[in-house]
Amino acid sequence: MKNTSTSEVKAKTQKFIYTTPGAVSVQLVGDFTNWQEHPIHLRKEPNGIWHTALRLPPGTHYYRFLVDGQWRDDPECPLRVPNPFGGLDSVRQVN
Repeated sequence: MKNTSTSEVKAKTQKFIYTTPGAVSVQLVGDFTNWQEHPIHLRKEPNGIWHTALRLPPGTHYYRFLVDGQWRDDPECPLRVPNPFGGLDSVRQVN
């Protein structure tokens, strides 16, 4: 019998999408990546849409995108909170 932790069972796949046809690099960073320590590189489709999917445990997660090295908000996320650097972090709630 396989031993599976509770967090693995409850983790849910979350999709992140960012549209920017001219970008060379788009990364997802957040509390779930230790911010810039372990960025997640998004894949670019021919139509200029960058995307990735990852499993996150239930709870509130804060994140931003790095587009060609510049911090960017998630235009698809309506909930944002101030961060200590004068910007806004997007909020993803996983139930």
